[in-house]
Amino acid sequence: MIRFIINIYIVIVLADAILSYLPQFQDQNWAKSIRKIADYSTKPIRKILPADLPVDFSPLIVIFLLNLVKLLW
Repeated sequence: MIRFIINIYIVIVLADAILSYLPQFQDQNWAKSIRKIADYSTKPIRKILPADLPVDFSPLIVIFLLNLVKLLW
């Protein structure tokens, strides 16, 4: 059950990363809710990473950490 929830959250983080490159969907309510859910884990990592990076690596780091938790669970 925990692995299933982690997999769902990984899909949400991936969807947020993809939606960040599609500006026509950023004002939609469903896109805002996906952003809100994904920001629980990506926002703290964005604060740690340097601001001058050309690409946002926080979703990649979150997915890596979630897969690590799945592996150790």
